[in-house]
Amino acid sequence: MVKFLDLQAANAPYRQEIDRAIASVLDSGWYLLGSANQLFEQSFSNFCGVSDTAGVANGLDALNLIIRGYGFGSEDEIIVPANTYIASVLAISQNGCTPVFVEPDLETFNLNADLIEEKITPRTKAILVVHLYGRAMSMEKVWKLAYKYNLKIIEDSAQAHGAIFQGRRTGNLGDASGFSFYPGKNLGCLGDGGAVTSNDQSLIKKIRALRNYGSYEKYVNSYKGQNSRLDEIQAAVLNVKLKGLDFDNNKRREIACRYLSEINNPHITLPKKPQDPLEHVWHLFVVSTQRRDALQKFLLERSVQTLIHYPIPPHKQQAYEELKGLVLPLTEKIHKEVLSLPISPVMSADDVSLVIDAVNSFG
Repeated sequence: MVKFLDLQAANAPYRQEIDRAIASVLDSGWYLLGSANQLFEQSFSNFCGVSDTAGVANGLDALNLIIRGYGFGSEDEIIVPANTYIASVLAISQNGCTPVFVEPDLETFNLNADLIEEKITPRTKAILVVHLYGRAMSMEKVWKLAYKYNLKIIEDSAQAHGAIFQGRRTGNLGDASGFSFYPGKNLGCLGDGGAVTSNDQSLIKKIRALRNYGSYEKYVNSYKGQNSRLDEIQAAVLNVKLKGLDFDNNKRREIACRYLSEINNPHITLPKKPQDPLEHVWHLFVVSTQRRDALQKFLLERSVQTLIHYPIPPHKQQAYEELKGLVLPLTEKIHKEVLSLPISPVMSADDVSLVIDAVNSFG
């Protein structure tokens, strides 16, 4: 069986160093907001090319805290891709803001920048860009619109650790970015974890208080904050794995290159190859077909495990029943047809060949 993602194998190259890092945290007796977190915040800032990072508990909190930090609320709208994972939308609605959906570009699956301007109103405060599946969003038009209408750009970089657009990494393409370090991410810890990156030091300072009960000083609360801290063990694990992220991303690119050049099945549409390979870190390799369920069953019978990202779009979820009247045909088409093939740095050449042969055999 070619597993969709073998986390044990993915962490194995780092195991000894992770064990030492965890032991160091245990021996220190300091488990929250300590030296491991400080080191990770500095290292991740350097990696992304930003002035500062605030470690938080998870990716949803990262986006939530950015929106809270900017003070957006019930009178405000935030533009967001219609086909994103629900966390991007939850962060907007949990702050009382209104999500305004924009359909995707079917070639990249990212937000279609040509459709943004028609959605901007006097209530619009930000564009939330999602670098979906690991592909950095093409940002030129977004930058121009943000400047023209005085909007913030919030990046959801949860799937795109290390992707590069025009020489800048995700996390440094907008005003602030939220990252997730869920175990299955390109940079994953051993539980939940997240971070906010920004060159806006006043925003990061406020988020550092908001993540810690609204407090800069113990027992003195400046804001009605929350508890959203990246714990020391997860920060220590991330410090180890960050050093190998570019290497692991390049392995993903090599596998994606084989898929793109060797999969040849008229029933299956492959993702568009990026002009610059560095723009995509291939968190997911997503194909589409009108016979998605049949393809998934066929591949499983041939020992290839796949997943669907995501079967139900946000506006069709019960949680957003008030949005069920929206008609978003491209988003709905994507969610009915996409299937994610295995892709990870620990797949062998034989594993990749097995996947390619199985996909090509589907008819």
